[in-house]
Amino acid sequence: MLPSSPVVIGAAAVIALLVLLVAVRRLRAPSSSARESKRAHEAAQEREPPVAIGETYEFGVTELTDHHSGEEVAVGKVEGFVLFTEDIPGDVAKGDVIRAKVLSFNEGRTSADATFVTKS
Repeated sequence: MLPSSPVVIGAAAVIALLVLLVAVRRLRAPSSSARESKRAHEAAQEREPPVAIGETYEFGVTELTDHHSGEEVAVGKVEGFVLFTEDIPGDVAKGDVIRAKVLSFNEGRTSADATFVTKS
């Protein structure tokens, strides 16, 4: 027979509530990849960009995406620094190596816009 005293029932309710609270906090907490992304973003804000405006760099395309400009851009990294490359030809694909000229830095200087020069 299960104990039915008010103290035992109250203690069980408190334990159940604590378990539920811990479960909800774990589900709402940022994932480890989100925490790592935030750390990388904060570190990027504190360092000088490894690229310079007007210079051309070679890098691999990690993804193709729609940028705030409304057109498809190639995304890649130079020493961990993100470049959004505009004016890409239709045959550029993820994994291609391209050369792009840096046009401007984005707010916070954590990434830059570039224009396509050539496929490597």
